[in-house]
Amino acid sequence: MIAIGNFFFKYRNNLFIFLYLLLFIPSPLLFAPEQFGDKYFLFPVILGLLVTFAGEIIRGITIGLAYIIRGGKDKKVYAEKLVTEGIFRHCRNPLYVGNILMLLGVGILANSLIYVAIVMPLFLFIYQAIVLAEENFLRNKFGAQFDAYCSRVNRWLINFRGISATLNGMHFNYNRWLLKEYNTLLVWLIGISALLIFKYPQLIPNSDSRIILFISIVIILGAAYGYVRYLKKSGKMTDVL
Repeated sequence: MIAIGNFFFKYRNNLFIFLYLLLFIPSPLLFAPEQFGDKYFLFPVILGLLVTFAGEIIRGITIGLAYIIRGGKDKKVYAEKLVTEGIFRHCRNPLYVGNILMLLGVGILANSLIYVAIVMPLFLFIYQAIVLAEENFLRNKFGAQFDAYCSRVNRWLINFRGISATLNGMHFNYNRWLLKEYNTLLVWLIGISALLIFKYPQLIPNSDSRIILFISIVIILGAAYGYVRYLKKSGKMTDVL
């Protein structure tokens, strides 16, 4: 599993684009009309948005409070220090938990049985392998310190006990959240927009209006993305408090 994790770690960022494309493959419905009546589409829309937004909220809070640098080095697992504050006090992999919820949510939003029943379990297997590879590195580097951390903090399940004290006791770094998350936000928001506009023509019956709306959203999000990227590259916005 560690070898598998090290392999997928190299390509984990590109994995998201591939997974989003799988949302549009033909699939049996997760929630069929005969289950919920004429307004059946509202169930996957509302549930999917709730789940996927919960994932981004977890990611946002995690990054804003205490960002963990596990971006790798030379496409290999790497960490400068063991981060145990912020949301990492309550879960060892909150960013990955956020990713899982984000993708599960868009799978529900797509009303895709194949995505939820086949793609998501495969994604969970890949993430488990990546986490085991990361833990192997951290255990070799930090030894007993990492073992002690593992003994008190869950790998996947977030322990909400004391989380209010964590949130109140730390400063949320909005700049860091935006600078570290703007790539993810772009892909995620475009994916959600495409699903809502083209998967559910009931919401916007006119086809020309759907196309115009989607193009407008892409242009607005693209402009916002370009502006944030400019601020980052020019040094006009930094994540240093």
